[in-house]
Amino acid sequence: MSEPDFAAAHKALPPVVCYPPETLQTPDLALYAEARASAQKTAEVLVPPRDAKCFEVPAGSFFRISSVEGSQVGDLNVHNLHDLTERHWSGKTRALHGTHVTTGERLWSLFPQMRPMATVTTDTLDWYGIDEHGGSVHDVIGTRCDPYTNHALSGGQYHHCCHSNLTRSLAEYMGVSRDEAEPLVHDVVNVFMCTGFTRDTGQYFMKASPVRPGDYIEFFAEIDLLGNLSACPGGDCSTSHSSDAAQCHPLLVEVFTPADGTLNGWSPAQPNGYDRSHGS
Repeated sequence: MSEPDFAAAHKALPPVVCYPPETLQTPDLALYAEARASAQKTAEVLVPPRDAKCFEVPAGSFFRISSVEGSQVGDLNVHNLHDLTERHWSGKTRALHGTHVTTGERLWSLFPQMRPMATVTTDTLDWYGIDEHGGSVHDVIGTRCDPYTNHALSGGQYHHCCHSNLTRSLAEYMGVSRDEAEPLVHDVVNVFMCTGFTRDTGQYFMKASPVRPGDYIEFFAEIDLLGNLSACPGGDCSTSHSSDAAQCHPLLVEVFTPADGTLNGWSPAQPNGYDRSHGS
């Protein structure tokens, strides 16, 4: 079909941000930094390559995900510790903050609670920004590598995709079958992963992560959290995933709890204030 006369002018119209974030409540990063200075490590979990582990984070504590041996990306799920059906909503996080998250931005939960679950307080890869291909780090656009898409594309039966890793880990934590746990596994934060959309076709792409041992991203827990982290079978995601081809490394999760009295004025995030009447 030929272009209409107004096509060029219409394509040149400026974009309008759908959800301007300026009116969102701003996290008090200075208060968080003061509390973090006194925090002591209270727990740690080492996530093996091509596997996943759960971890608990009390509200008002911090959790850090670190590269410890080599370049490695991770797929992160976040739940309300007391109600696992309230979980991170990557779509709303993306709509409010953009395709990738960094310092000062938050992970938001599903309707009807829709509240901040965690705030990024430190990101040693914030220097990366957006590269010439449109790539950036810590995305909330990729759903997670999974065995269903892998089978659709290749016909294979691979059992260590991040979706399967997260399912096994959550089932073990809950003490339930994998069939029962699987529906609670959700779209992830692709920690350390460098991704974007191709300029010409709009396809999701990945490239080698810039993460190196010692790099980390740290979050402040706005409510009591259950985290579930998979060390992706794609390794640094420079070539492939959903196989054992890539070199993979563990990821370290550490939990830090501040001293009493260092979070004066802060309180856990409350569920969204919408009255849920939905009109007449």
